[in-house]
Amino acid sequence: MEDADAMPIAELLEERRYLLDVAYWMLGSASEAECVVDEAYRRWYGLSEAARQEVVRPRSWLARTAGRSCLGRLALADRGGGAAQDAQGPVAGLAAEVSGILLDALGTLSPAERAAFVLNDVFGMRPAAVADIVGRSEPECAELAERARDCLRHQRSHPVSAEEQDALVRGVERACAAQDAELLASLLAPDVTAFFDGGGKVRASGRPVHGGRQVARSLLTLLAHRPRTTVTPQSVNGRTGLVARYDLQVAAVITLDIADHHIAQVWVVLNPDKLRSWNQPRTPGT
Repeated sequence: MEDADAMPIAELLEERRYLLDVAYWMLGSASEAECVVDEAYRRWYGLSEAARQEVVRPRSWLARTAGRSCLGRLALADRGGGAAQDAQGPVAGLAAEVSGILLDALGTLSPAERAAFVLNDVFGMRPAAVADIVGRSEPECAELAERARDCLRHQRSHPVSAEEQDALVRGVERACAAQDAELLASLLAPDVTAFFDGGGKVRASGRPVHGGRQVARSLLTLLAHRPRTTVTPQSVNGRTGLVARYDLQVAAVITLDIADHHIAQVWVVLNPDKLRSWNQPRTPGT
């Protein structure tokens, strides 16, 4: 092994786990994820030593290579009637962390929508990196990811009255203010999933958080009462959501999707770029 490839064991294993995660989320198949990652490493070592030394971020290169390979497999599966779903092999542990309902929902997206959503919302890759892998412009990838979110919302949530939406959101606000984990967990569906969109600009969770107690812990930590911090119910995209502010600056916007009288999905926007419109000074009369 050349010095350029020398890494501590922990970093070697973490890098491979990261690539397996990317491939698994995109394909929904542990065995296919293994094949994709193995192929990415074969391509890496197929480069000349000089070419490898020119790669500034090998992990990003590997992720791009694996991501493009996944896109190719998704396109073939799309034409052939769908990709296989399994939970075998070294990444089988992921199946316990990821909602089967969510993985099934991802399978209904187009290859480009699934890739844009997974790379942006699940792994928080920078827009330029997502565009490079998907092969579309940054605005096009943002639109693909938004379409994917809308599709997932429609599949997992059900229309509820404004009163029920408002009551659940205010219950979340009270639970977070009191740091009441039991109350918060009681408002969440057992298989709830929370997505944290930091856009690579803040240290948000690197992957979705799944399960009532795990999501409750994440929200209690994020929305813990601190000086100069407020969390208030507010209209978000036409329905009640939560807006967190620090020194009057909007720091997070949270939307909640409801199914069977519980919160089924939580969407937390922390990306400062996406919060700019919330932080524009209001003109008189608005």
